[in-house]
Amino acid sequence: MINRSEKPKAVKDIYFELPEIKEFRLKNNLRVLFVHKNNLPILQLNLISESGSKFDPTGKKGLAYLTAQLIDEGAGKYNALELDEEFDLLGTAFNTSLDNDNVLLNLLTLQENFERSLELLSLIITEPNFSDEDFIREHAKLITKLIQSKTQPAVQANKAFDKIIYQQNPYSFPTSGLENDVKLISNDDVKSFYNKYYSPNKSCLIVVGNIIENDLLYNLNKHLSNWNSTSNFDVEISIPQKEKTKVYIVDKKDSPQTEIRIGHLSTKRKTKDYYAKVIMNTILGGQFSSRINLNLREDKGYTYGAHSGFSYNKVTSHFIVSTSVETKFTKNSVDEILKELKAIKVTISDEEIEFAKSYLTKRFPAMFETFNNVARNLSTLVIHDLPFEYYNNYLSNLSSVTRKEVEEAAANNIFEDNCAIILVGDEKSIRNQFNDYGYEIESLKL
Repeated sequence: MINRSEKPKAVKDIYFELPEIKEFRLKNNLRVLFVHKNNLPILQLNLISESGSKFDPTGKKGLAYLTAQLIDEGAGKYNALELDEEFDLLGTAFNTSLDNDNVLLNLLTLQENFERSLELLSLIITEPNFSDEDFIREHAKLITKLIQSKTQPAVQANKAFDKIIYQQNPYSFPTSGLENDVKLISNDDVKSFYNKYYSPNKSCLIVVGNIIENDLLYNLNKHLSNWNSTSNFDVEISIPQKEKTKVYIVDKKDSPQTEIRIGHLSTKRKTKDYYAKVIMNTILGGQFSSRINLNLREDKGYTYGAHSGFSYNKVTSHFIVSTSVETKFTKNSVDEILKELKAIKVTISDEEIEFAKSYLTKRFPAMFETFNNVARNLSTLVIHDLPFEYYNNYLSNLSSVTRKEVEEAAANNIFEDNCAIILVGDEKSIRNQFNDYGYEIESLKL
């Protein structure tokens, strides 16, 4: 019998080793990463194409998003409905997504239907229809989405934060674009964007699943080597200088809550203090029992949740604290967040560091439970140019971080005096709380 009066014994140290990553190039120079995973008869394919929203031309923000939305709306001899039906008959799941840097095409299929699913993927990437009918429909849907987003405070807060932090560089614009710009986009613009930026030399295919390597290589060359376009385009991204902390208010009249975003620019993904930053942020706001959440939720009762994190793109990153509070607690919440940003640079206990390491270690294996999880983590290696042994060394690198390194990570990466404070809510009520505030306050129109 289990003696429930005794605390369960701790498990032994977790050992994890990612299956071997194979890398090869197809005849058209498309890079492929492959992990053999045979516990289920399925395959996950993630195609990463560096054709994200950072390539949107001036005056047509939203073009990359619209292109990604249309690329699977019919291909080859199939219209949009017929292509969906083909995937449904195969039991294959397919979707696209987009961020500032990349477009991701994700496909999950049964082993027995792999080749046919791959054939359809090939049609999507090499022969998208871009019909006028599909364009009219998706174009209208995007405009509607952008109009609706104006009523969503959380979306507006994120949009305002990026706009202020990145100061008109390509990362400052929402990936879905700007309403007035989208209205000017034509189907010819979509076709031109596809022809210019979608190419195998700026892409990588991730394959995770139950297939023999030689069979995989044969089928990939058979169905994807005819993708022969070349893209040599890049975009210059300037990194803004740090500015003094300032408050920006986006008015949502009579809103009962305020969306809060506080943060600043940070460093690239590949830095020596990355693991120390992970531990430091876990303590600060990276999990439920973090300082910020315990303060604002458990102690003060201002919010249902508050968290912080570093968000990375290809050339830089930003640090951000996010929460939503009742309007009357807006200033108090801002003050408490800034207090925690200062405090993390003053003292960090050994107990907090050990708890953070334990938390990160115990959740690590779950990152590789599913085929999609494995593929997504391999995508991280590609996007941030990380070594193949990154995940195998992850736990030992975390474990070796010292208290001094965590303290230095806080000192070198948290800047409470250089923050953008974004508040989306009832401006009149918010301003009444910030009388004689020490920081400049500005109304912001989006």
